[in-house]
Amino acid sequence: MPTAVVDGIATAYEVVGSGPPLLMFSPGGFNAALDNWRVQGIYRTIKPLEHLSQRYTCIAFDRREAGHSGGRVERITWADYVAQGAGLLDHLGIEQAHLFGGCQGCAPVTAFAVTHPGRMLSMVLYWPTGGARYRIRNHAQFAQHSAYVAEHGLEAVVELAHSHDKGFSHDPRIGPWGPVLRHDRAFAADYVRQDPDRYSLVVSGMVRGLIDRDTALGAEPEDLLRLDVATLIVPGQDAAHATSAARYLQECIPGAEYWDVPVAEQTEETAAPRVLAFLDAAEARR
Repeated sequence: MPTAVVDGIATAYEVVGSGPPLLMFSPGGFNAALDNWRVQGIYRTIKPLEHLSQRYTCIAFDRREAGHSGGRVERITWADYVAQGAGLLDHLGIEQAHLFGGCQGCAPVTAFAVTHPGRMLSMVLYWPTGGARYRIRNHAQFAQHSAYVAEHGLEAVVELAHSHDKGFSHDPRIGPWGPVLRHDRAFAADYVRQDPDRYSLVVSGMVRGLIDRDTALGAEPEDLLRLDVATLIVPGQDAAHATSAARYLQECIPGAEYWDVPVAEQTEETAAPRVLAFLDAAEARR
């Protein structure tokens, strides 16, 4: 798997297909690895990489702190995830691209649209995360990690991360840097030397900044209301992907298309053609 260094952090990525570029912010919450496009939930069903790559150059990547990408202990914001995506486009020599966000990947896509509107050809927001239960669960997971560090120390976090292959969502004790601890010895060595109190401030500030509302994340409504980017929104309907979050984005993004189809009807036979039709229409308007 090729790797690009963006802002000093290694980014593992994959390029599939040919045609106009489509940058894909992976689903999976804080475990947003590019493999999730093939193996996780609804994406295993609709097979976006398989179908979209027939007409588009799909650029999928492991988000920082996920999969095989690197990381850095800091109070990560949506702007940091945007910078990773923009830096990957720079590495590939691509000035403009369509963007596709899945799950929590929708948040950096909307933030990207606000920060880099001139680089956006269109955006697909598939199952945007949000809702009260999503916020509550995420804050509880970060709190569980902080409590584990306070009781057992940072060395115990490293040992725990190496004891299994679960991500932060399935074992919050390993924290959001768990995947990097597994494959980067130098990172792990620096990790355990941190001051625990300062580390606790980073963790608490990170979750408060990222998961800061009971609706769709990533960009402020005043900024969304000023966008001029072709947008397709596909709603989810569960504790992590509240339909209200998708409706919120429809309300805030001018001219957004909302595919009002129940989850049970979002199949390989229906979803891929709908997304391709949207992308093709956006291409035709260029």
